[in-house]
Amino acid sequence: MRPMGSPTCLTDPSPTLVADASAIINLIATGCASAIISALPNRVVVVDVVPAEIDTGRHRGRQDSDRLNELIAAGLVEIVKLGDVAAQHFETLVVGPAVSTLDDGEAATIAYAIEQGGIAVLDERKATRLCAERFPELRLGCTVDILAHPDVEGSLGRETLASAVFKALYHGRMRVFPHHVEWVVGLIGTDQAAVCVSLPKSARLQTGQHHR
Repeated sequence: MRPMGSPTCLTDPSPTLVADASAIINLIATGCASAIISALPNRVVVVDVVPAEIDTGRHRGRQDSDRLNELIAAGLVEIVKLGDVAAQHFETLVVGPAVSTLDDGEAATIAYAIEQGGIAVLDERKATRLCAERFPELRLGCTVDILAHPDVEGSLGRETLASAVFKALYHGRMRVFPHHVEWVVGLIGTDQAAVCVSLPKSARLQTGQHHR
């Protein structure tokens, strides 16, 4: 259950948050990933295939891999490996027709979260849909759930948080699920929402209606 007024599902401090590449990239795009992760009561991990996946952006001039290494060196993010049970789940998620399989990073994130009873932090609709169909007991979160955590706002302050969310949207092209759109737009404002192409078109058009 979510606390009143809070849009995050991350209300239990005990489970490990298993972050996919997209979530890490979005957090780095905020410009204050260290402060955000430090504020969370949960342990944050990435499976060992995720750093390699993020490193593929280096040839396009992206620095995400270096920023992730800094977070690991600071002890804020831990690298983990799949155990035997997770490895079996991983196989089922990467082998088969494209419509029912995922990339290695998403599959490893889900498999590790199942094995460890953690929360898989994913931003892709296909991944969340497959989880709902095949692993209904698995708890899922997304980057916005992390950003909307009351401890994160408490640590950053609302103004810095709004700036962080805008940067994740604008630079990281962060995906936003429908149930989070109202919170995001309410935080960053309609003018900033209008230039964030990863937001649904309806959310970006609100600014035009606002000025009429």
